[in-house]
Amino acid sequence: MNHSKQVAIATTDLCKHFNGFTALEGLTLGVASGLIFGLLGPNGAGKSTTIKILTTLLDASSGSATVAGYDVAKEPLQVRRHIGYVPQMLSADGALTGVENLRLSASLYGLRGASRETRIDEAIAFSGLREAAGKLVRTYSGGMIRRLEIAQATLHMPEVLFLDEPTIGLDPVARRTVWERLQQLRGERGTTILITTHDMEEADVLCDELAILHQGRLAVIGKPAELKVQVGPEATLDDVFVHFSGAVLDYGGNYRDVRESRGTIRRLG
Repeated sequence: MNHSKQVAIATTDLCKHFNGFTALEGLTLGVASGLIFGLLGPNGAGKSTTIKILTTLLDASSGSATVAGYDVAKEPLQVRRHIGYVPQMLSADGALTGVENLRLSASLYGLRGASRETRIDEAIAFSGLREAAGKLVRTYSGGMIRRLEIAQATLHMPEVLFLDEPTIGLDPVARRTVWERLQQLRGERGTTILITTHDMEEADVLCDELAILHQGRLAVIGKPAELKVQVGPEATLDDVFVHFSGAVLDYGGNYRDVRESRGTIRRLG
């Protein structure tokens, strides 16, 4: 099999059905390597279902998908070796320190010896957590937790990084710091990043390209600026979202706040 690196993520007629309910229907898209790509849509549109299939956490009902050149159904172990995933739900352990969380992740990725400690040290520096690395994560702010989770997910230098609602529940300053980290990953390492978000400013600032899902189907795909032109001369990305999805939009904190805000946003999409 030719594992092409030109297209980092590709899906063809991807479908997912749950007991008669269609969560995803005929999704076909391609994400070029080195892009930050946004997956937008209202609740239940199929965003999280798509991410779960692409990260091998969920089997598709039909269709196919490749990530980093590997088939998610036929080569799941290879896919997992080449990706990082930051779920919407809290993944850092509040009872451990930042560095302990990183060591745990390093062990799961099979990193050993001196190279493991080097990677952890680089991750602490990259995430701006040098002062807090030895403190319990339950004492961290929401922004610090998210930066730690991104550091955990990128310890093994993945080619593709998936983030489900990366800045949900964060205050504006923390949100922009997370944006900077993601732009750094793309710029310095060439990491392809796929995010889901309800934040249109986030999508506008971060995404080179985006797709809007509506009721499990692809409504539109393109560059933010091009999509705004399609809708109208003064259109914002909010206008684009409403136009193609028919939906309206809507969203600060410590460890408990983050856990609660993420915990209440469980949804099919």
